[in-house]
Amino acid sequence: MIVANRVQKVAPSLTLAIDAKAKQMKADGVDVIGFGAGEPDFNTPENIKEAGIKAIQNNQTRYTPSSGMPDLRKLIAEKLMKDNNLEYKPGQIIVSCGAKHSLYNIFMAMINPGDEVIVFSPFWVSYVEQIKLADGIPVLVELDEAKNFEIDFDLLNSKITSKTKLMIVNSPSNPTGAVLSESSLKKLAEISVNKNIKVISDEIYEKNLYNGRTHISIASFGKEIKANTIVVNGLSKSYAMTGWRIGYLAAEDKELVAAIDNLQSHSTSNPTTISQVAGIEALKTDPKVVQAMVDEFDKRRKYMLGRLRAIPGFTCVEPDGAFYMFPNFKKLIGKEVKGKKIDGSMTLCDLFLTEAKVAAVPGIAFGRDNSFRLSYATSMANIEKGINRIEDLLK
Repeated sequence: MIVANRVQKVAPSLTLAIDAKAKQMKADGVDVIGFGAGEPDFNTPENIKEAGIKAIQNNQTRYTPSSGMPDLRKLIAEKLMKDNNLEYKPGQIIVSCGAKHSLYNIFMAMINPGDEVIVFSPFWVSYVEQIKLADGIPVLVELDEAKNFEIDFDLLNSKITSKTKLMIVNSPSNPTGAVLSESSLKKLAEISVNKNIKVISDEIYEKNLYNGRTHISIASFGKEIKANTIVVNGLSKSYAMTGWRIGYLAAEDKELVAAIDNLQSHSTSNPTTISQVAGIEALKTDPKVVQAMVDEFDKRRKYMLGRLRAIPGFTCVEPDGAFYMFPNFKKLIGKEVKGKKIDGSMTLCDLFLTEAKVAAVPGIAFGRDNSFRLSYATSMANIEKGINRIEDLLK
């Protein structure tokens, strides 16, 4: 075997695998409804696309600093101050090839073999795999579904050891859409400061909020927690720019920022120059453009939630953020559908795809085998048709 051990212990991304399979079926002429991919179905706003086109026409196609264009980092700093009440200098910000890349850089720059990282479960699929790639140990802390996926702090404290180096906070959450309460975030901040555990605050879904919820960054609770936090965000979800690959991180720790800059300079170097120019335009875009997308997501959210809750055997916590549903189907465990016994999320989602031509992501990918994830970042027509098919299959 010539493949390195670190790669062998990493599982493939089920979200991307399901999406790829659904797209291949569509290419083969199969009418598949895809609920798998976590990307807005809206087009990138016209002004942002035009900025990218002009960048090419103006020959803005050369290297930039590995940490990103100064103008872009300046605008990100202004955004963090305006939206999150967080003051960072442009030199404390690194732009990468998507928020996923920013997270990867952090793990690679911070984790030593045997370091433990607190991951709240259900979790986004890549957290655990990236931690393992960095030779760290993911320590899962189960969130209470009966309490809208809030944190059990007694359980959290029982999982913290002398080896705990990092905690990952993802609010709004992928896959549940849950938004942590201000009181929970404050408790996490206290634990971080008192036990000197660094926090990665993944805020990529900050604009996708409903039911009057507002985004609060854990880093905004004071100087000590801000010094302990690495804020991660990007343009993919808010501005429908998933393929442009622009994410960023902000941190006060000079040594960490320098280490990540050095790491990135030897891996990808700078993010795509054209995308950075488009990113500058995105951060200047009228907030009403983003809000229009969020308003449409909200309509779909309400419709999908009502339909799922009406299907016997399903329960579903109402998501206050992101664009996902995470239904629980534990009441269906052991039952047979089309001659197949439902024994977990892989079986159920395989039934959805093969029998109903609906692509959903098995919950086991997110740490919960009695659930599955549906993205409502697709048209209302697709949502209606897809839920109809699931409902008909389970009848």
